Amino acid sequence: MRRIEQLAQALADGQTTSRALVEEALVRATDPAGEGARVFIKLQAAQARATADAMDGLRRVGRSPGRYAGIPVVLKDLFDVAGEPTPAGSRVLADAPPAAANAPVVARMLAAGFVPMGRVNMTEFAFSGLGINPHYGTPTSPWDRESKRIPGGSSSGTAVAVADGMAAAGLGTDTGGSCRIPAAFCGVVGYKPTARRVPITGVLPLAPSLDSVGPLAPSVACCAVIDAILAGETPERPVPASVAGLRLAVPENVVLDGLDDTVAAAFDRALSALSQAGAVITRLHCPEFADMATVNAKGGFAASEAYAWHRGLLAEKGSGYDPRIRVRISRGEGFTAADYLDLVAARARIIASFDARTAGFDALVLPTVPIIAPTIAALEDERAYNRINLHILRNTAIGNFLDRCAISLPCHRAGDAPVGLMLMGETMGDARLFGIAAAVEAVV
Repeated sequence: MRRIEQLAQALADGQTTSRALVEEALVRATDPAGEGARVFIKLQAAQARATADAMDGLRRVGRSPGRYAGIPVVLKDLFDVAGEPTPAGSRVLADAPPAAANAPVVARMLAAGFVPMGRVNMTEFAFSGLGINPHYGTPTSPWDRESKRIPGGSSSGTAVAVADGMAAAGLGTDTGGSCRIPAAFCGVVGYKPTARRVPITGVLPLAPSLDSVGPLAPSVACCAVIDAILAGETPERPVPASVAGLRLAVPENVVLDGLDDTVAAAFDRALSALSQAGAVITRLHCPEFADMATVNAKGGFAASEAYAWHRGLLAEKGSGYDPRIRVRISRGEGFTAADYLDLVAARARIIASFDARTAGFDALVLPTVPIIAPTIAALEDERAYNRINLHILRNTAIGNFLDRCAISLPCHRAGDAPVGLMLMGETMGDARLFGIAAAVEAVV
């Protein structure tokens, strides 16, 4: 995987062209032995070539939109693109009217000159961390392809496209871990920003109280570039923090329960490397995690807000939904206004408590996902699907509920199953977290 800055420099130096980068991506996307048929819901080869040619022409006459113009990216299937429907990985919206305008995040990527390769696969309506899609097929994790392991979700297609070189980076969304989980399972970096920094207008919602838009890419610096563009900020390479003296908290309850041997070993190696580099690592008991489980027992924001959006569509076309997604959305039907107000108040209380508890630390560090990617076949049983889905979402969903920024970066050894190390920063502490993540990336 080549990094965005490498590609940008090669374009600037005339060592490559946007058209060449797009053609390379198309070779991988159309390889009959690859995952492209399951990654792309809509591969837009002609548009990508035309856009690449336009970027090359502008660069030749000194009118390039910016440093990153001409770099191929992919878009998760729930972003509005003017003139296209927004199916969100579902068949029930296949005949939806085309979007009247680009989502602001799409508009910002286009203004920067990135070249969209197409719309990529996802869990239907983004409501699962597994990445399984019965309508368009499920792309597999790049590790141990013979066993056909899940890519993680809901931004499954984005992660596999980046890992397999079908794009240099891509946009995902993260309501309970949907950028970070597939990043962990596919060996790339996934970023969840403080939600309010990036507009979600024109993004088909799951739970607006938790939804955020973030990048998946080969490195921390790549994610920082795209995050800045999405937030309407000037992209800058993150300045790595000093690992020596870095104050890292490892929650000792809940998030370390049920780790498989591979994840536990990779996490221990990462902590050991950070400690040897001078980081001060403290175990921290977090009673807020138990409180979160209690207040979300009825389905929380995800079920209640998803049901509010879907109830009309469910009544009209419910039989067309993936049954496993339909049942999760339907949990919100019994959620009362009083339940919702109680949840809002409890969230504010828990956030205040957790902010005070972690104020003395630079970041929290924990495994992104407690297990390596299971096989698709192992999840055919509905009970296994539900149990493993909850287990996979457990650690990442904490950051969404607490309104934090968080990043997953690979911490496994070459050749081993991909494992993600998650760093969680403070609310609106995104710039600081990128600096910490850049430093940790170099160590682990």
